[in-house]
Amino acid sequence: MSQFIEHTINILPVLLEGLGVTLALTLISTLVGTMLGLLAALMRISRKPLLTLPASAYVTLFRGTPLLLQLLFIYGALPQMGLRLPPFQAAVIAFSLNAGAYIAEIVRAAIQSIDRGQMEAARSLGMSYGLAMRRVILPQTYRRLLPPMVNELAALTKDTSLASSVSILELMKYSQQFVSRTNMVAETYVWTAVFYLVVTVALSTLANRLEKKLEARG
Repeated sequence: MSQFIEHTINILPVLLEGLGVTLALTLISTLVGTMLGLLAALMRISRKPLLTLPASAYVTLFRGTPLLLQLLFIYGALPQMGLRLPPFQAAVIAFSLNAGAYIAEIVRAAIQSIDRGQMEAARSLGMSYGLAMRRVILPQTYRRLLPPMVNELAALTKDTSLASSVSILELMKYSQQFVSRTNMVAETYVWTAVFYLVVTVALSTLANRLEKKLEARG
């Protein structure tokens, strides 16, 4: 028992430092990905081919190829084309683009689940398409967006472990380095799993509470 406590004391400060990088990657990528996803969703439901085709191509590309491949391409291939990015920036771009593609489908499905009569009624009152979308349609989608968005955020938190492949010192990379130095394999990876679980469970709990509050208000 004393050995376990000693190992824990050695492990936790290292993993906490890596967790901070993991959370930073997750939060920044989620914010950027949400903006990209919202834009792509609005473009996809547009009736203009000049908008729908690029958005559909973006979603298809980033949903249809592995995130690791996207990350390695942005970090490793772009420098050969004259664009060199630091590892953290490359990871944020890859995670944001990937998350944006999935969020676009979440937002699109939520918007299209709203009765078409809502848009027709808003347009009959003289609202433009954009104004009706901002004031009538989008405000009604947030309840339907919440559960899948939290699932996407939890998935992105776990996906940030791929950043270790481009030498970013996030939670997984710190774990690997600690194992290589100390050979404390079981203890290190158990605590790493605990950290990921704490974050994902906290997100799920928060989502459930928000959903209940929204239902109570409705």
